[in-house]
Amino acid sequence: MSTFFTADTHFDHQKIIGFCNRPFKDVHEMNAILIMNWNNTVKGGDVVYHLGDFSFGGKMRVEEILSQLNGQIHWIFGNHDHRDARRADGFAWKGDFKRIRVGETRISLMHYAMRVWPNSHHGAWHLYGHSHDGLAEEPLRACFDVGVDKWEFKPVSYEQVADRIEKKIAFRRLMGIDPSVDHHKEL
Repeated sequence: MSTFFTADTHFDHQKIIGFCNRPFKDVHEMNAILIMNWNNTVKGGDVVYHLGDFSFGGKMRVEEILSQLNGQIHWIFGNHDHRDARRADGFAWKGDFKRIRVGETRISLMHYAMRVWPNSHHGAWHLYGHSHDGLAEEPLRACFDVGVDKWEFKPVSYEQVADRIEKKIAFRRLMGIDPSVDHHKEL
């Protein structure tokens, strides 16, 4: 079993193609490629944390898309995940914010980027979506965007995330800065 993260798939959202300059001719191609990429990356027993903006569809359409995706999917709601869609069945978990552990790593998951998060000053990570690779990455903080626009339109593995975070921690140490983010002190 592996752990993956993703956000901002925006299934069935035609306008997102233009808004984010996605390389798809239409929403049908986008949906098909997102599903194909997901299933080529995620296997049946894997766990996926989707950090919001899953689909523009309602409950039935979300369930239809979900039935085509591999993995046990936990859904953190985003601003485009409308009330009817949130009633969809089939997710392992649904809500606005989730704190998890993968091994010894504590991770806070939310659709939106936060400057500080639970245990950030004790080495916890924060993963988010919403920004569609539009926010400059914070080189000194253990956080970043896991959205499909940043990760070749597929979920990103825990190992990829860990590699990225370890590089940030190594950079902080190289700069002589404590690798943990203390929200009581400004960087």
